[in-house]
Amino acid sequence: MTEARNGNITPEIQAVADYERIDVNKVLRGVANGAIVIPKNVGRDTNACGIGQGLTTKINANIGSSSKIEDIDLELKKAKLAVDFGADAVMDLSTGPKLLEFREKIMGAVDVPIGTVPIYEAGVVTLNKGREIIDMDADDIFKSIEHQAKDGVDFMTLHCGITRDLVEKLQKANRIMGIVSRGGTFLASWILHNEMENPLYENYDYLLELAVEYDISLSLGDGLRPGCLSDATDTPQVQELVTLGTLVKRAQQAGVQSMVEGPGHVPLNQVRANMEIQKTLCHGAPFYVLGPIVTDLAPGYDHITGAIGGAIAASSGADFLCYVTPAEHLSLPSLEDVKEGVIASKIAAQAADVALGLDIAWEKERAMSKARKNFDWEGQFNLAFDGVKPRHYRNKCKLDDDEMCAMCGEYCAVKIAKGDF
Repeated sequence: MTEARNGNITPEIQAVADYERIDVNKVLRGVANGAIVIPKNVGRDTNACGIGQGLTTKINANIGSSSKIEDIDLELKKAKLAVDFGADAVMDLSTGPKLLEFREKIMGAVDVPIGTVPIYEAGVVTLNKGREIIDMDADDIFKSIEHQAKDGVDFMTLHCGITRDLVEKLQKANRIMGIVSRGGTFLASWILHNEMENPLYENYDYLLELAVEYDISLSLGDGLRPGCLSDATDTPQVQELVTLGTLVKRAQQAGVQSMVEGPGHVPLNQVRANMEIQKTLCHGAPFYVLGPIVTDLAPGYDHITGAIGGAIAASSGADFLCYVTPAEHLSLPSLEDVKEGVIASKIAAQAADVALGLDIAWEKERAMSKARKNFDWEGQFNLAFDGVKPRHYRNKCKLDDDEMCAMCGEYCAVKIAKGDF
């Protein structure tokens, strides 16, 4: 960010411009004013990925162990599969005993930005010492942050906006689901138990110093995001966002790249308003949303509810979509769940980029249209987010004529009109 403000086109800024096929000065200005972030730790050599205003919508895939299930080989396969199908970043949300080993291997397995939630590590370390999570202190939290920064983590979710005042107000709120963020719950419970201010909020300047030293991008977490439609856009959510807006400004003034995380479960008619509120309150910082999930009635199909919300969110200002898999709210995702989650988010991102008029998105749409017009099946498979499934449907019909499909057969409109229109 400092280099951009000094007018210096870094290799990362140039790489983002080349990937997006836009003027490098647009990327330079976006990084300088905080509208674009390029998460890249100074200690990790990986491909640069730009997230923010005027760029294609990016996708993040969450993986990682739980305290009940630890399978390193499986999680590595998930990370690689997610990237193969188009994930632009991966977050390691491991909470199992071997979380340090997980992170090291995942970071070595994929060449995309890696994100984490450091308070998970702080909590696990505290529990391993025979203490409760509410007994950890500020040093435990910041040791985890610095440890992960030294390891090369590119962006970190940090719930800095959960203040003591806000936790007290949340107790009086009429929420159905309360707090559904794990990191948010850790901190809110810690605040109540210790009757002290959130260490991440109270020591924010120190956090910014660490971020500058390792060039960490802050992903300011929405610890009070709504966990159901009934809790969406309520006072605690918006008040936390107001606080995050002030923290974004302080980060930008310190030369620290920052983005803001958002909901969550949101009714369809509130999605656009949520995006506009965030962009206004948070000084144009990139917005990173989970879904949003637009109905609570689809367990097992939340990759679809998330894609619907994600398309509207991204076309209304969101810059970074966290995928939602069919296993959301139910279990750790399988390899197939990861694939479906990434593809669903890719569909949402592409739909939004087309709606936003991005040339790079429209070029792909026109290429697919020409392939369909010319009955270029291989071209269609290669352009598709998942070339395997359409190839399977095509091949199972075993048609002799390449200029038809089994749906229309000889009555295919494109074949009949070929050459006439």
